[in-house]
Amino acid sequence: MNKRLSLSAIGHATSLFLLITFVVCVGFDLLFPGHAMYEAWQKLLPGFHWLSWESFFIGALESYSYGWYFALIWVPIYNYIIVRKTNDD
Repeated sequence: MNKRLSLSAIGHATSLFLLITFVVCVGFDLLFPGHAMYEAWQKLLPGFHWLSWESFFIGALESYSYGWYFALIWVPIYNYIIVRKTNDD
């Protein structure tokens, strides 16, 4: 049984998760400005400022990119460990 993870699947899934989360949070901030979290996004996403279309697309692109960053680091580490564990058994 193949227990290795697909870099492509994890990369796209994680990136879409972070992108959807970003869009939902921006929507939440627009609906409930008293509970806005945009200051956190400004610290995490370089170039993101509240709120213009250009800034929104920069934040969306960076959110998607962070998903790939995670996948590019995590998946090879996981696959390496699972291969070593399988070979030790």
